[in-house]
Amino acid sequence: MTITQLYYVLAVAENQNFTKAAEKCFVTQPTLSMQIQKLEDELDVLIFDRGKKPIELTEVGAKIVNQAKNIVNESNRIQDIVDQQKGFIGGEFKLGIIPTVMPTLLPMFLNNFLKKHPKVKLIIEELTTEEIISRLNEGHLDAAIAATPLESENIKERILYFEPFVAYVPEKHRLGQATKLDASDLDVDDMLLLEDGHCFRNNILNVCKAFKQHTDDDFQIESGSIETLIKLSNEGLGMTLLPYLHTLDLSEDAQKNLKFFNEPSPAREVSLIYHKSELKIHIIEALQSIISGVIRGAIAFQNVKIVSPLTKKK
Repeated sequence: MTITQLYYVLAVAENQNFTKAAEKCFVTQPTLSMQIQKLEDELDVLIFDRGKKPIELTEVGAKIVNQAKNIVNESNRIQDIVDQQKGFIGGEFKLGIIPTVMPTLLPMFLNNFLKKHPKVKLIIEELTTEEIISRLNEGHLDAAIAATPLESENIKERILYFEPFVAYVPEKHRLGQATKLDASDLDVDDMLLLEDGHCFRNNILNVCKAFKQHTDDDFQIESGSIETLIKLSNEGLGMTLLPYLHTLDLSEDAQKNLKFFNEPSPAREVSLIYHKSELKIHIIEALQSIISGVIRGAIAFQNVKIVSPLTKKK
């Protein structure tokens, strides 16, 4: 049994196709098939049911794949140990970032990180929290930046900062003349929200639902972007909540519509997250150091109440 054979098994399990798996592994299909066949012969079991389309794992094959993931991950840690011993920070690193963090945080740290660690090839992708957790568990991401806590036993979290929510309230809204707000002032029925799938939507709903029982999630207006929510609010269609960093680049006129909450302010916790296998931990630590350094000057709020990014059960 070899690590390469296990790697091939994982590729076929993921792609459910020998040809696609071979392409991903940069080998010919006969080579990949032969190595998997040798492993099955050695173990005297069938890992894949080749008679089904797409190919499926057998019952024992599913157990083998779960163990193979652990073995392959642990083998990769050997290279991590060597890199850390040599003080080398480099190589490919896949980072996922949720949509409501990407446009504000990424410009703040990316140049600094690339200048300090030019040998790291960052591959950054905007993904929802659900997609991030799935890819971390499958080994397709090295780390991610997301709202936490996620309550996932396979995911480790390193808190980067706490980001308060700021209300965006047009002048003619019922709360337009208020100086500061309490969460109890909010009404989910006149709140403009991001589309389903955004964890920031769950943050807002959890703030509102703490004070108002709502029986359904059928809202009049939803959008895929915070910028659209602001424009809709300006048209008198409701109010919305913004992450604090999104308020920094608003025009002077738009900033007049911002209203902060009385302390403790509702806020989200933003963390650097990664799989418990802790692969490429030296790059994760380098990212944390850079981001924590640049964010310290932008967000100095301490008295906050963290709101969960998870959907609350009714």
